[in-house]
Amino acid sequence: MRQVQILEDALKQAITRDILEALPDWFGIPEAREEYILGSAGKLFFCAYDRERPIGFLYLEETGRDTVEIAVMGVRKEYHRQGLGRKLFGCAKEAARRQGYSFIQVKTVEMGHYAEYDRTNLFYLSLGFREFEVFPTLWDAHNPCQVYIMAL
Repeated sequence: MRQVQILEDALKQAITRDILEALPDWFGIPEAREEYILGSAGKLFFCAYDRERPIGFLYLEETGRDTVEIAVMGVRKEYHRQGLGRKLFGCAKEAARRQGYSFIQVKTVEMGHYAEYDRTNLFYLSLGFREFEVFPTLWDAHNPCQVYIMAL
């Protein structure tokens, strides 16, 4: 398995669509999924491949002069818990450092609401992210937004 940076916008969108559609437990809202797909264009984008098949990706979005955010990350369910998310994050973190960013952040549903997102929270904490703030109604009352941050 290998991780590569993707530069072509059409390929970024195709990879994003392919993987997010395979993850309905996390990306089941079609309108939100389409925003992620369209939003991948022009972003710093990394993909993990098993042979020639895309199996995971993440892309970063600038949120401030000194900060980037993991805008979206997805790994096919059958490849979970094999270190791919960690490897993709390592590629993105290093690229963000090289580009001069000071911080990286990520948003997810606050711990304690859904088992799938509890595992996501634990993953981000294991990478070294720290709790920054919770926005109880940023998305909606059923999905309080947990913000994690990390100094680069």
